[in-house]
Amino acid sequence: QVQLVESGGGLVKPGGALRLTCVVSGVTLVDQSIGWFRQAPGKEREMVSCISYVPGNTYIAPFLKDRIKISRDNAKNMAYLEMNSLNAEDTAIYYCASSKEWLPLTADRYEYWGQGTQVTVSS
Repeated sequence: QVQLVESGGGLVKPGGALRLTCVVSGVTLVDQSIGWFRQAPGKEREMVSCISYVPGNTYIAPFLKDRIKISRDNAKNMAYLEMNSLNAEDTAIYYCASSKEWLPLTADRYEYWGQGTQVTVSS
């Protein structure tokens, strides 16, 4: 059974930073692309970033460039999303998802999803 579990969310002040972690089990991460998505209240789910399996190419949503870093540790079956300079518009539930495709950019191309972790940016 494939499971993805996100952690690292929480309440952070504007301008702060967070690192989200996605722990993957039931499948070998080495041949999976990992995507991070977010969904804010009243808005559609949107892609934040994704990282392919070998050689680990990455995509970052243009509106988040310079504030996001995605990485993976295949040995630990974990993926990470680092965010900085957070603002209120970053408040959302953040999800990680896995896919057998190489660098998929839309949610429908992901097969397994975590339950999400809440990120709230507020003073």
